Amino acid sequence: MKISPALHSAVTIMTPLLFAATGGLFSELAGMLNIALEGLLLAGAFAAVAAAYFTGSISSALIFAVLASVSLSALLAFTTLKLRSNMFIAGLAANLLAGGLTIVLSQHLFGTRGVVVLRDTSHLNIIDIPLVKSIPVIGGLLSGHSAYVYASWLLLFASWIAIYKTPFGYRLRACDKHSTALVSIGIRPDSYRWAALLVSGFCCGIGGAFLSLNLGAFVPNMTAGKGWIALVVIFLGGRRPLGLLAAAFVFGLADAFSNYAQGLPFVPADFILAMPYLLTFAAMVFVSILAKKKN
Repeated sequence: MKISPALHSAVTIMTPLLFAATGGLFSELAGMLNIALEGLLLAGAFAAVAAAYFTGSISSALIFAVLASVSLSALLAFTTLKLRSNMFIAGLAANLLAGGLTIVLSQHLFGTRGVVVLRDTSHLNIIDIPLVKSIPVIGGLLSGHSAYVYASWLLLFASWIAIYKTPFGYRLRACDKHSTALVSIGIRPDSYRWAALLVSGFCCGIGGAFLSLNLGAFVPNMTAGKGWIALVVIFLGGRRPLGLLAAAFVFGLADAFSNYAQGLPFVPADFILAMPYLLTFAAMVFVSILAKKKN
């Protein structure tokens, strides 16, 4: 297995994870474990394909993907922050709603409950970075990706600035364990929690659009646990933007390896396909052990 192709694939595979984890980081720092990331990604993925199918425009696909994901996120925020529903149950409901609704809409719009393939739609443009692309290993890691990949890095950097360098970020982080302090100075913590959930929807909308447009099709439940893995990325990355980047790359590399290793005769195919999920389980155990040691 060559190193450069594996690294290149890992960066591509980790992109939807990074988008979802970036969005989930905002809600997590605001004191809300957003388990609806899976449904938000799926809603964005379907809306992107539907918009691209009927308009033939990648820009329209991105806009509709963000609108769909933000709308579902707003519904989640309304039920949890306004109606005071349990966040965990509401998140599960959002995931189930996205899974069922996308299939129903697919049947209504395309006459199929299966795969919806895009035709006559331009592929995502690949951007080669001059000079960098010729560097061994590093070139395969940093160059030759679509604009969505680079957007995920820029969004993560912008999130770091918003979280740690702005008053919004200070107040957002205070919503977790110091919400009473915010109330004492006349600030409503729920308004920042609303913003955090909407940011989650925005990021997941872009991530879902990349997931389906990069494939050129929508497949029912195509997220395949990526939203749940994004939650693990948040905690494995220490709830910090740079940590998210490293953790997402680890999962992307494991998934890329499973793709490259499927031709190896001495490794069972089922084990290879299960590798990303086994890594997720191992990461969850690792995070739990670290949390117990800190306490």
